[in-house]
Amino acid sequence: MLGFTVRTKSEMPKVRAKARRANFTSLGQAGAAIRLTARRSIRRRKTASPAGQPPHTRKGQLKRAIGYAVEEQAKAVVVGPEAEAVGESGRAHEIGGLFRRERYPRRPFMRPALEKLRSRLPRMWANSVR
Repeated sequence: MLGFTVRTKSEMPKVRAKARRANFTSLGQAGAAIRLTARRSIRRRKTASPAGQPPHTRKGQLKRAIGYAVEEQAKAVVVGPEAEAVGESGRAHEIGGLFRRERYPRRPFMRPALEKLRSRLPRMWANSVR
């Protein structure tokens, strides 16, 4: 008869911690990519863009206002124009509506940026946990 003792050690806390860090990093990369695509779609022009096309900006303010933030607790990333910089004009361009008593046609720039990158997003998480 043989006798032996086996000891096992769980590494799950380390794996979970690495997965959380990798998810946070991947969310940041996704947010940065969407932000860059949205910023590149907005052109500096003196005239307004046609309805349905990304908006034009005269001074580049809307372009510079697009930011992103990773919410670690919610495991999400928020990408869009910062209200402190451009007020509600970003929303008025994206979905159309009133801004400063003027009706804006729908000129989406955030949703097309997301749609353009949708197929690349899963690759940002691939092999991220090491």
